[in-house]
Amino acid sequence: MKERKNEATFLGNPLTLIGNLLSVGDKAPDFTVLDNDLQAVSLENFKGKKLIVSAVPSLDTPVCDMETRRFNHEAATLGKDVGILTISMDLPFAQKRWCGAADIDRVITLSDHRDASFGMAYGVLIKELRLLARVVFLIDVQGIIRYIHPVKEISKEPDYAEILSQFKKL
Repeated sequence: MKERKNEATFLGNPLTLIGNLLSVGDKAPDFTVLDNDLQAVSLENFKGKKLIVSAVPSLDTPVCDMETRRFNHEAATLGKDVGILTISMDLPFAQKRWCGAADIDRVITLSDHRDASFGMAYGVLIKELRLLARVVFLIDVQGIIRYIHPVKEISKEPDYAEILSQFKKL
């Protein structure tokens, strides 16, 4: 699998990302992750929806917590044909617990812990930590990637205004 050095940093330290390098205009690759009830979920489950796919290191960190809460809040204004997915390497049990405690009811949290299928397919698996880098993908109803928002320093939040502006163009 392809490795890309210094694509992301954690507290200034360079990290290596494993997986495919995707570009705007690419067909969004399929993946298999687990939902909070340990059921397999793939991209096909969201066919016909515009998607915000947020890869995060762990919901149990302050920045990932804030990011997922923010997207949950924004979901109310985005329409019914929208899916917002937050994918991390957290166990499904931890994601379910976190969603209950954070009152998350619009964002779908999914776990890539078993196979790192999403991380490798989307090129966001961090070699040194076996976590996902912070990257937001916008996918249209035809399954085409229309925008990619990598956050170089994974301890920082993404630019929500830019992401939402791009999403409204889908």
